[in-house]
Amino acid sequence: MKLVDLDIIVTAPPAPGWGGRYWIFVKVTTDTGITGWGECYASTVGPDAMRAVIEDVFARHMQGENPENIEKMFRRVYSSGFTQRPDLTVMGAFSGLEIACWDILGKDRGRPVWALLGGKMNDRLRAYTYLYPLPHHEHGPFWVSPEMAAESAIDAVNRGYTAVKFDPAGPYTMRGGHMPAMSDITRSVAFCRAIREAVGDRADLLFGTHGQFSTAGAIRLGQALEPYSPLWYEEPIPPDNLLEFQQVAQAVRIPLATGERMTTKAEFATLLRTGGAEILQPALGRAGGIWEMKKVAAMAEAFNVQMAPHLYAGPVEWAANIHLAASIPNLLMIETIETPFHDSLIKGMIRVENGHVIPPETPGLGIEIDEDLARAHPFTGTGLHLQMQEDPCDYQNENHFEGGAPADKQ
Repeated sequence: MKLVDLDIIVTAPPAPGWGGRYWIFVKVTTDTGITGWGECYASTVGPDAMRAVIEDVFARHMQGENPENIEKMFRRVYSSGFTQRPDLTVMGAFSGLEIACWDILGKDRGRPVWALLGGKMNDRLRAYTYLYPLPHHEHGPFWVSPEMAAESAIDAVNRGYTAVKFDPAGPYTMRGGHMPAMSDITRSVAFCRAIREAVGDRADLLFGTHGQFSTAGAIRLGQALEPYSPLWYEEPIPPDNLLEFQQVAQAVRIPLATGERMTTKAEFATLLRTGGAEILQPALGRAGGIWEMKKVAAMAEAFNVQMAPHLYAGPVEWAANIHLAASIPNLLMIETIETPFHDSLIKGMIRVENGHVIPPETPGLGIEIDEDLARAHPFTGTGLHLQMQEDPCDYQNENHFEGGAPADKQ
């Protein structure tokens, strides 16, 4: 069996667009006629440029290869161009293609992907959700309203979720780590207080940031949140200096979680060696794929660190997360995004049930893609999947942060 053909679909989810401006799906076919699906979570270049990168990685390193040889293909890509170091864009391209290989292998053997990763460790996966506006909420004010966030949290808990994530801490900017505005600290504390009062001990609070703070700023904010006992403090500083996470971890009594913007075991190993994080959050469509993150999970297990696969993308990456999560002993939980569009794209074949996901028993990733639906929503904008703002933190006026909602401007 050999990999012979590649098709790429760039799909734009309809408004409000939870999961980003677009999703990059790859469809890989073998000479035996088996088709596998993957998803590339990479946003450093536009989708047209990313399409060219994916095509190059496939043609140069994977086409004509047996899909079983994932280790060999990974080493080709990781070493390409005399690198042998983490590369977000190239590894993002490979990650989606690698996920497709596992889908192919599972279908070829008539087994779910988790069965090829050591078998099922977890019959039921704890899930968490970001807090999104309810139908009666106005989207703009929602992101800065502790009261609306508390209403959304109650709704999530009533649907069975035992953990909710929110990130009211202000802007994430291209300028790097900054000191939070006092108003942002005040709002963050208000969010934690309102949500904790609303849900009590029925759910864990997951406090998100987007790596926007300096080390000192992260410590200052984190210490202010400690009375509300969040389960994690997500990505409090930029990922460009992994050694600084250790300083935050030593000063803040909230477990640190990070990993969405990291790729390969080389980067995650630094955090594990320094004690900089207690929870790793790889995005499987960027971090190197399922097999590479299976290795990271094993490394993390040796350091008593848990895994919580990240999701701000489409349902194919979610399916990959589910199979990895089913196979590892040190799983904490998985992120989910529930929208009709996510559900329709995979024809409702995997769903959240009472705050948990049941790993599928069907072959491969356990999903069937509605290709017509995916192609019927092409991306026509010019923005990236996610974008950072250029303006610095505003210390005089209130910062307006849109949370998980991409701006209307494309």
